[in-house]
Amino acid sequence: MTAPDHLRYTKTHEWARLDDDGLVAVGITDHAQEQLGDMVYVESPEVGKAVSAGAECAVVESVKAAADVYAPVGGTVVAVNEILEAHPEKLNQDPYGTWIFKLRPNNADDLKRLLSATQYQSMVEAGEG
Repeated sequence: MTAPDHLRYTKTHEWARLDDDGLVAVGITDHAQEQLGDMVYVESPEVGKAVSAGAECAVVESVKAAADVYAPVGGTVVAVNEILEAHPEKLNQDPYGTWIFKLRPNNADDLKRLLSATQYQSMVEAGEG
């Protein structure tokens, strides 16, 4: 399992990346995609939807199960990755290079409250996630 240092992580296995344009890209971690198996469907949130941190935003479905994807920070959904409609397997192939949705955060400093790569890896290794 990998966890790039430049990302922040949630206890529910999402990653968050603050981009240069001030938006937060959100995806699922390598650990999450390994646990779920081959992705077959992604249900994206509605663009324009306001979400709070920890709110259910999207659903990913695999051959094994469906799993909710939660907002790592509060904000407004401004984009969804439309490629995933036809190619959900991209989440398996490149989990850290494939975002599911992007948020305009209410407060970008909220990202500091998320887990670092080291903290996330420790949590997974301890079986806490």
